Amino acid sequence: MNRISLFQFNTLRSQFEGELYFDDSTLHAAQRAIYATDASVYQEMPLAVALPRTVEAIRLLIKFANEQKLTLIPRAAGTSLAGQVVGNGIVVDISKHFGAILEVNEQEKWVRVQPGVIRDDLNKHLAKYGLLFGPETSTASRAMIGGMIGNNSCGLHSITWGSTRDHLLEVKALLSDGSEAVFNNQSSGEYIKKVSEKNIKSKRQQAILAGMWGMLSNPVDQKLIKKQFAKPTVTRRNSGYALDALVDNFAKDQINLCNLIAGSEGTLCFVTEAKIALVDAMPAAVGVVCVHAASLAESLHANRVAMKYGPKASELVDRYIMDFTKNHTVYSQNRFFIEGDPAALLMVEFWGNTEEEVLTQLNPLIAELKMAGLGYAYPVLFGDEANKAWEIRKAGLGLIRNLPGDTQPVNLIEDCAVAVEDLPEYIGELEVLLKGHGLHASYYAHAGAGELHVEPMINLKTSEGKQKFRDVLADTAKLVKKYNGALSGEHGDGRLRGEFIPFMMGEEVYEMFRQVKRIWDPNGIFNANKIVDTPPMNEFLRYGQDQPAPEIKTVFDFSSQEGMLRMAEKCSGSGDCRKTELTGGTMCPSYMATRSERDTTRARANILRRYLTPETKTSENPTSQEMVKEVLDLCLSCKGCKSECPSSVDVGKMKAEFTQQYYETYGVPMRSKLIANFSKQMKMASIAPWAFNGVFGTTALRKVANRIVGFHPDRSMPELAGTTLLNWYKRRKKEERRKEQRTTNVQNPEPSARLVYLFCDEFTNYNDVEIGKKAVELLERLGYEVIIPEHTESGRSYLSKGFVKEAQKLAIENVGFLKDKVTYDTPLIGIEPSAILSFRDEYIDLVPKESREDAVRISKNALLFEEFIAREIDAKRISKVAFSAEKRLIKLHGHCYQKALSTMTASKKALSIPENYHVQLIPSGCCGMAGSFGYEEEHYEVSMKIGELVLFPTVRQQPEEVIIAAPGTSCRHQIKDGTGRKAKHPVEILWEALAK
Repeated sequence: MNRISLFQFNTLRSQFEGELYFDDSTLHAAQRAIYATDASVYQEMPLAVALPRTVEAIRLLIKFANEQKLTLIPRAAGTSLAGQVVGNGIVVDISKHFGAILEVNEQEKWVRVQPGVIRDDLNKHLAKYGLLFGPETSTASRAMIGGMIGNNSCGLHSITWGSTRDHLLEVKALLSDGSEAVFNNQSSGEYIKKVSEKNIKSKRQQAILAGMWGMLSNPVDQKLIKKQFAKPTVTRRNSGYALDALVDNFAKDQINLCNLIAGSEGTLCFVTEAKIALVDAMPAAVGVVCVHAASLAESLHANRVAMKYGPKASELVDRYIMDFTKNHTVYSQNRFFIEGDPAALLMVEFWGNTEEEVLTQLNPLIAELKMAGLGYAYPVLFGDEANKAWEIRKAGLGLIRNLPGDTQPVNLIEDCAVAVEDLPEYIGELEVLLKGHGLHASYYAHAGAGELHVEPMINLKTSEGKQKFRDVLADTAKLVKKYNGALSGEHGDGRLRGEFIPFMMGEEVYEMFRQVKRIWDPNGIFNANKIVDTPPMNEFLRYGQDQPAPEIKTVFDFSSQEGMLRMAEKCSGSGDCRKTELTGGTMCPSYMATRSERDTTRARANILRRYLTPETKTSENPTSQEMVKEVLDLCLSCKGCKSECPSSVDVGKMKAEFTQQYYETYGVPMRSKLIANFSKQMKMASIAPWAFNGVFGTTALRKVANRIVGFHPDRSMPELAGTTLLNWYKRRKKEERRKEQRTTNVQNPEPSARLVYLFCDEFTNYNDVEIGKKAVELLERLGYEVIIPEHTESGRSYLSKGFVKEAQKLAIENVGFLKDKVTYDTPLIGIEPSAILSFRDEYIDLVPKESREDAVRISKNALLFEEFIAREIDAKRISKVAFSAEKRLIKLHGHCYQKALSTMTASKKALSIPENYHVQLIPSGCCGMAGSFGYEEEHYEVSMKIGELVLFPTVRQQPEEVIIAAPGTSCRHQIKDGTGRKAKHPVEILWEALAK
């Protein structure tokens, strides 16, 4: 591949509709660096990255690739496990601009889409028709139709719905000469007519049709294909090009080259539209029996029994994965159904119109399993419980990346498939094979289809590990061939398994594959060196030879993650961070707004990994602090990744640490200083609050003031209260407070009130003083003595701007102030989520080791206001009689930190204590404000886009009598600026609901 001059790329850019990144400037180099990887172990810097807006832009890229003799690498969600979208060419990302659903035919049950449509988002659109697109990968919340075609994806319901190939009716594509072609099902007569057509628009298409006819109609080739491909009972088969599928249909007088395009990994053409068949939506009742097995072998024999009953899915999860859910913020809650300590779970799903109908299918299976002594527990789950169980299975790839150390599970033999009847024996031999290499592995996924994802633990940072990486695949290939299976079942060959295709298929069939590539793409411009002519499988790995783990001095304690580098390395690339607002969740709100890869947790983790890793080739190390800063710029530090990423890659923590180090190199920007010193600014302004409010309450003056400090002129500022909460509190005499409690307490007339500590955070102290007052009064009315203990500010504003050392000082002070006060019986209650949850999150990693135990103890008893109320409701110390019986509807938007570090359940429970208050959660992620982020001029547009995804439209739709609730001060301000509605803190709502 030759190097193209900047002049040639600049000429291309002048004509290109879309985004094009190709030089070594900070922005361009950063974009190229984040596209150097996918979900595989490979890494190679692309020459350029293109995000075309139109089909004509793709055609222009094809012309450029032909002229410059380079390759185009089509990319969708980038979740490829075999390195399919990694290479030294132009990565063409269609995920941002090719996401249109073009046509739905309800009667004929098909849909026409662009390749960037996400599978789960498509099915949300199809729900109103009672239809869905079946193939369901574990990455379905971000997997795109183009990528699913490229990989011939299938997923956990493949025994019911088959693969993408089975649903691909028609493809519109650009060929290697830039001409457009349509491929669909034809009889041999129609096909031959097309071959001989004189006025055909695309000569390349005619050459393809003729070349493929010659291959398919040759009896010798037909016989060879049937002999060398996996045996017919191996339902998952994705090695090489799918000539076997073409030959099978050729015998039925049906020729559809879509069967070949599916699974071709973007090496034959560039798909721009696809017509795909749909199936009826799932019935009302879906039940899963979770068979608890004492060994892996036992679960596989149970699977063989289960398949006799015609289940819709039969999936396996081993103990290795289950163990990683135990301490995970989200997935630990999904373990509710696990009994004892099973070595493996077999999850077998059945469908019916009613639960009783499902049980009639499940019960005979359970009875036979019991009779055969297979399994020791058989819980049956329906509805949301079943969905939570399936989430553990789907998160397997990310969860196992929580293994400590450099020895990590690798995608290597995870895609090998055999006939389901051969699976127990094959896995038994594979276990022996791996033990011979001194390795253990994780086993999970598609037992019902004869394919377990087997991921051996190998240290790819050593020469020995890299050699073992190769040896294990070579030995496994022999074993798979023994069982006449497929080396790739669904994840494809890419640059991982392509080298072994000649061994698996034989040299003659491999030469046929090379011939297919030449017929379709004679100049090799489409995803070169994938499937055929691949480089050695252990080249271009992410890690250099015998690479040492560098020691990096940090302010935060990263010891529980074995250092900042290893935390970044935990990113599996599975792309959970590419969910859209339709799927829901909080992680990566900026990605939801921009749909740009660089705004994902994955991109940020990858750029930090490259920055923190000593590269072996300086020519491939354009990474600098400026590049990292560029990629981290739109991270809102929402903490969503800490809980929603299966690998718990906490980019917010790493961003704060990196920013501290960046300041030490380049100095601190004035605006960052102003924001970080929020408390000091507010303390000065509170001397004359009328002056502050006069300036920022007057539109013209506010716009000028905003521009001076770098805030967006249209962003309003929160008012400063006439007094601080702390001053108000100090003015209240203790005796008067106790007297008021004795005379007005509606629940506890005794003077022995329970003591609670209220954390007077900096935002409540200066801006939300009325909320703070109501919190004190509400708690007193409910029978509690409220004390604001001695403490300092939370440090949230310092953390948000990367002043980690300053935040550390405050953390140490606060732990010192509170360590002898805060207990379970005397908790610390917080009003502002971002402030009080600092005790649970950052403080533990900021204080010195000798204070760690105190910090952890405080963290367990530092509660959100709503958490405390919910806890007291459960303890029956607060009851409904204290509150109004009026009927009210509340729409609740949760703070990001609540969702990541706590739960919205407590807020819902607290707000539901008034007997007729009905609380509905707004299915929003981040509001988009994120502290100062939404104020900053360059971030204002993205901030508002995030709000417009779900939150703003939902709020606007509510009648005036509906209460909008938002615990976060930033959230309430964002709602005000975005919708004009006033949102209330739960404190205000409950205070107003007190029985008069």
